[in-house]
Amino acid sequence: MTGHDVARPGGVGWVALVGGGPGAADLITVRGRDLLRRADVVVVDRLAPRELLADLGPEVEIVDAAKGPHGHNLSQDEINSLLVERALRGLRVVRLKGGDPFLFGRGGEEALACAAVGVPCEVVPGVTSAVAVPALAGIPVTHRGITQDLAVVSGHVDPSHPGSTSNWDALAAGPGTVVVLMGVAALPEISRELVKRGRPATTPVAVIQDGASSQQRVVTGTLADIAVAAEAAGVTSPAVIVIGEVVALREELETYRIPD
Repeated sequence: MTGHDVARPGGVGWVALVGGGPGAADLITVRGRDLLRRADVVVVDRLAPRELLADLGPEVEIVDAAKGPHGHNLSQDEINSLLVERALRGLRVVRLKGGDPFLFGRGGEEALACAAVGVPCEVVPGVTSAVAVPALAGIPVTHRGITQDLAVVSGHVDPSHPGSTSNWDALAAGPGTVVVLMGVAALPEISRELVKRGRPATTPVAVIQDGASSQQRVVTGTLADIAVAAEAAGVTSPAVIVIGEVVALREELETYRIPD
């Protein structure tokens, strides 16, 4: 599963789990772009940098897995089967994801599916939106003198729900930065539960919608008022939530994209 290339022994193809980065097409890794150019099949998620698909030849099969909150999505089992079936036919398959394949990307499940049938599988790390999107909004998730701790959690299930498996008591008690992915719908509950469990209501919060894109916008507030502010601004998914004192640095930092 490692190395600079993957052989195709006995007519078996390969699968590459490619992290596409935080959103902008030019933030994918060099290795990821190289494998895309060599692909016979590309299985793409909703949050992957879809502009890259325009560079593919007409002979490349593009499968839209969606993986969004609404509409038709392939199930994870269907995706696993698709990757394996195409690779066993001798095809080169790229599984293009947003962010990093192994951070809430279910890449581990796909790698295990390949391993179970002997399909070579390479993992190409991607720049995770948990760090990159705050950085592009002028928020370093760690900063000397403020915090050296960082927790990245899924907000898919709100903290008050019995199905939540994150340790929200520890997140509330600690001084570190908390980055919440997939948490916009549960933002009122997340804010309320963190305060209830010990985080000061005055803790700065930023919600960054459509990070790493020309549509990026940022709403800031505190745990006490961010849910109301985000709703008033019409914030929708995809968005990254940053909770912690580092958010205040945004007022002093100015990010800039050097023109091409």
